[in-house]
Amino acid sequence: MSRSRRAAAFALVIAVAALTTSCAAWKRFQYEGFDRDVWQKPDEVIALLGIGAGDRIADIGAGGGYFTFPFADAVGPTGRVYAVDVDDILIAYLDERVREERRENVVVVRGAYDDPILPDGEIDLVFLANTYHHIEDRPAYFRRVQTDLAPGGRVALVELDDRSWFPRVSGHFTAAEQIQAEMTEAGYRLAENHDVLERQSFLVFEPDE
Repeated sequence: MSRSRRAAAFALVIAVAALTTSCAAWKRFQYEGFDRDVWQKPDEVIALLGIGAGDRIADIGAGGGYFTFPFADAVGPTGRVYAVDVDDILIAYLDERVREERRENVVVVRGAYDDPILPDGEIDLVFLANTYHHIEDRPAYFRRVQTDLAPGGRVALVELDDRSWFPRVSGHFTAAEQIQAEMTEAGYRLAENHDVLERQSFLVFEPDE
């Protein structure tokens, strides 16, 4: 099959899925579909972050909770995970799942586009997966996030860095070097650069004090 036909077939699948599923189900599919576990390697990502019992994590752009609930397992009952999103449909889904699963250590937050609305000075790890490119003024946003970090707090960014045609056309990626430049402008320094994901960069930053 030619590249153009593959692209057309892919677009048809997306269109059919959008028409035949509920809004919430479709939005969760956007975050979790296409065998995400294979390329996202969530267990490896979480292990590399060195999360411990009692940690307080903010999962910004939580979507359907793909990382939120594994984080909740990792921090245990003494920890807390803030599942932040700006989409009301996904917020409602997260709220429902938290209630049904009795996840007492998960707090769902309806964030703002320019502020995740987190408690000041309490967050050990701010985590974003495939969300960085959605933020408009990223240096300003992450300067604000610094007020939310606890002493020793970190910001971990997992972001699509695939230069193939679809990410370039859709705009759903940010080059690693651009992330580093913007985070430096926001007042951070690069602490870790994990080369474990084929499609994505995985960068960890600390405030540059």
